[in-house]
Amino acid sequence: MNATVEARLQFRAAQPADVAAIVALVESAYRGDVSRQGWTTEADLLDGQRTDPDGVRAIVGKPGNRLLLAEHTSPGSGQAAALLACCHLEKQGEACYFGMFAVDPTLQGGGVGKQMMAQAERIAAQEWRCTKMEMTVITLRDELIAWYERRGYRRSGVFKPFPYGDARFGIPKRDDLRFELLVKPL
Repeated sequence: MNATVEARLQFRAAQPADVAAIVALVESAYRGDVSRQGWTTEADLLDGQRTDPDGVRAIVGKPGNRLLLAEHTSPGSGQAAALLACCHLEKQGEACYFGMFAVDPTLQGGGVGKQMMAQAERIAAQEWRCTKMEMTVITLRDELIAWYERRGYRRSGVFKPFPYGDARFGIPKRDDLRFELLVKPL
């Protein structure tokens, strides 16, 4: 994505009408062959779904939560805005939880994710007055963890088990999956 397109990103909170597009974006970024076009795929670790309409619908409009969307509209195109990225923010006291982060696989590595993360951190710090951002990442995702570390996140050494047996989170291809909490002061 070029700088001109990046500069035209627009951010907004998701609405109920966005649920299907959000599910499609998240699935394309993490599951199946389409996800292999980007670098954030979990296709080698998990099959099945990454999210579903009911799960996304439960977040949209829930107090203390925001499903943030990044869109782009080509000037003069007359076309609807294209959904490029999304993330889920949840205010948890002084912390803001960051999750369901997805960027269109064909645009990964082009700066959209950096802008989305910066906007999410701005909302957490300025609007919600949170002092830190937290997220959980599968520990085997070394390249992804390194990307977050370059943006100021630090590994906490706090681990959470993967929800084996709960197909809402995917079907594991390995038996050694777990999450680590990453934290960044805001």
